[in-house]
Amino acid sequence: MATIGVAIAVPDPHAATLQRCREMFGDPLAASIPTHITILPPTHVEPEERSRFEEHLQWVCEQVAPFEIHLRGTGTFRPVSPVVFVQLASGIAQCEGIEAAVRSGPIERELQFNYHPHVTVAQAIDDTALDHAFDTLSAFEARFTAWGVHLYEHGADEVWRPVSCFEFGLRENRD
Repeated sequence: MATIGVAIAVPDPHAATLQRCREMFGDPLAASIPTHITILPPTHVEPEERSRFEEHLQWVCEQVAPFEIHLRGTGTFRPVSPVVFVQLASGIAQCEGIEAAVRSGPIERELQFNYHPHVTVAQAIDDTALDHAFDTLSAFEARFTAWGVHLYEHGADEVWRPVSCFEFGLRENRD
């Protein structure tokens, strides 16, 4: 059985900046998780389910047009969860639609919390470090076009790696 996830990868230079910050904040998971916006959180799949899921993911992505994501400022899930994140100022509705469509497919995944698209920049660190992360990135801002999603697989070494990319719709007017 594999553990997979689906996410929109944040492109460089924004990804590299946020990754360096996550490392600087002392997040122990910084080196093992690429900078992303989660669509489907870690999910166990049997080998026989994987191809059906990938076909469903391809179908979902074909229904979506590329869209702009605007990252701006920070937020937190505290006190419920010790996480600081960069917020989406635009692209929220599109992420929510994709997430709902992906979870409507052959792999059912109950969520522990309501879906809230974001980019995690600190977790599993003490409150002082979380406060520092929140303050440091409060003025962070970036824009990029989301062209598709990546299917990630969790390796035996505890590192998440992209294994496939599923592009959104037709890409005639690409940047």
